[in-house]
Amino acid sequence: MMAYLYLAVAIIAEVAATSALKSSQEFTRLWPSLLVITGYALAFYMLTLSLRTLPVGIAYAIWAGLGIVLVALIGILVYRETPDWPAIVGMGMIVGGVVIIQLFSDVSPH
Repeated sequence: MMAYLYLAVAIIAEVAATSALKSSQEFTRLWPSLLVITGYALAFYMLTLSLRTLPVGIAYAIWAGLGIVLVALIGILVYRETPDWPAIVGMGMIVGGVVIIQLFSDVSPH
Protein backbone atom coordinates (compact mmCIF):
# COMPACT_ATOMS: atom_id res chain seq x y z
CA MET A 1 0.00 0.00 0.00
CA MET A 2 2.93 2.36 0.66
CA ALA A 3 3.90 2.03 -3.00
CA TYR A 4 0.63 3.68 -4.01
CA LEU A 5 1.17 6.46 -1.47
CA TYR A 6 4.64 7.09 -2.89
CA LEU A 7 3.19 7.05 -6.39
CA ALA A 8 0.45 9.51 -5.41
CA VAL A 9 3.04 11.92 -3.99
CA ALA A 10 5.12 11.48 -7.15
CA ILE A 11 2.11 12.30 -9.33
CA ILE A 12 1.18 15.37 -7.27
CA ALA A 13 4.78 16.66 -7.33
CA GLU A 14 5.06 16.07 -11.08
CA VAL A 15 1.76 17.80 -11.76
CA ALA A 16 2.80 20.80 -9.65
CA ALA A 17 6.16 20.98 -11.43
CA THR A 18 4.67 20.64 -14.89
CA SER A 19 2.01 23.24 -14.13
CA ALA A 20 4.68 25.67 -12.90
CA LEU A 21 6.62 25.38 -16.17
CA LYS A 22 4.40 27.95 -17.85
CA SER A 23 4.67 30.35 -14.91
CA SER A 24 8.46 30.02 -14.88
CA GLN A 25 8.49 31.82 -18.24
CA GLU A 26 11.36 29.73 -19.59
CA PHE A 27 13.11 29.67 -16.20
CA THR A 28 13.32 33.47 -15.98
CA ARG A 29 11.16 33.70 -12.82
CA LEU A 30 12.78 32.38 -9.64
CA TRP A 31 9.94 30.91 -7.55
CA PRO A 32 8.12 29.04 -10.30
CA SER A 33 11.50 27.78 -11.57
CA LEU A 34 12.38 26.47 -8.11
CA LEU A 35 8.98 24.76 -7.93
CA VAL A 36 9.69 23.05 -11.26
CA ILE A 37 13.11 21.79 -10.16
CA THR A 38 12.02 20.75 -6.67
CA GLY A 39 8.80 19.17 -7.91
CA TYR A 40 10.51 17.04 -10.52
CA ALA A 41 13.24 15.96 -8.09
CA LEU A 42 10.63 14.91 -5.52
CA ALA A 43 8.50 13.24 -8.17
CA PHE A 44 11.31 11.07 -9.48
CA TYR A 45 12.51 10.17 -5.99
CA MET A 46 9.03 9.12 -4.91
CA LEU A 47 8.58 7.19 -8.15
CA THR A 48 11.74 5.22 -7.38
CA LEU A 49 10.32 4.34 -3.97
CA SER A 50 7.08 3.12 -5.53
CA LEU A 51 9.08 0.91 -7.91
CA ARG A 52 10.28 -1.20 -4.99
CA THR A 53 7.03 -3.15 -5.30
CA LEU A 54 5.11 -1.85 -8.33
CA PRO A 55 6.06 -2.96 -11.85
CA VAL A 56 7.59 -0.06 -13.76
CA GLY A 57 5.06 -0.30 -16.62
CA ILE A 58 2.10 -0.19 -14.27
CA ALA A 59 3.52 2.66 -12.17
CA TYR A 60 4.33 4.67 -15.27
CA ALA A 61 0.90 4.08 -16.80
CA ILE A 62 -0.78 5.37 -13.64
CA TRP A 63 1.65 8.30 -13.37
CA ALA A 64 1.24 9.34 -16.98
CA GLY A 65 -2.51 8.83 -17.14
CA LEU A 66 -3.37 10.72 -14.00
CA GLY A 67 -0.73 13.34 -14.69
CA ILE A 68 -2.23 14.13 -18.10
CA VAL A 69 -5.70 14.58 -16.68
CA LEU A 70 -4.61 16.62 -13.66
CA VAL A 71 -2.36 18.93 -15.71
CA ALA A 72 -5.23 19.44 -18.17
CA LEU A 73 -7.54 20.36 -15.26
CA ILE A 74 -5.00 22.85 -13.95
CA GLY A 75 -4.70 24.26 -17.46
CA ILE A 76 -8.45 24.78 -17.49
CA LEU A 77 -8.67 26.30 -14.01
CA VAL A 78 -5.47 28.35 -13.85
CA TYR A 79 -4.53 29.18 -17.43
CA ARG A 80 -8.06 29.19 -18.88
CA GLU A 81 -7.11 26.65 -21.55
CA THR A 82 -10.11 24.84 -22.98
CA PRO A 83 -9.63 21.34 -24.38
CA ASP A 84 -11.81 20.36 -27.32
CA TRP A 85 -14.02 17.26 -27.37
CA PRO A 86 -11.42 14.95 -28.97
CA ALA A 87 -8.96 15.91 -26.18
CA ILE A 88 -11.58 15.23 -23.51
CA VAL A 89 -12.50 11.87 -25.05
CA GLY A 90 -8.83 10.95 -25.34
CA MET A 91 -8.17 11.78 -21.71
CA GLY A 92 -11.24 9.76 -20.74
CA MET A 93 -9.81 6.80 -22.61
CA ILE A 94 -6.51 7.19 -20.76
CA VAL A 95 -8.32 7.18 -17.41
CA GLY A 96 -10.30 4.13 -18.57
CA GLY A 97 -7.03 2.37 -19.40
CA VAL A 98 -5.63 3.07 -15.93
CA VAL A 99 -8.84 1.76 -14.33
CA ILE A 100 -8.72 -1.41 -16.46
CA ILE A 101 -5.10 -2.02 -15.46
CA GLN A 102 -5.92 -1.58 -11.79
CA LEU A 103 -9.03 -3.73 -11.79
CA PHE A 104 -8.17 -6.54 -14.18
CA SER A 105 -4.42 -6.84 -14.78
CA ASP A 106 -2.61 -9.70 -13.10
CA VAL A 107 0.59 -7.65 -13.32
CA SER A 108 -0.81 -4.92 -11.07
CA PRO A 109 -0.75 -5.77 -7.36
CA HIS A 110 -4.30 -5.38 -6.04
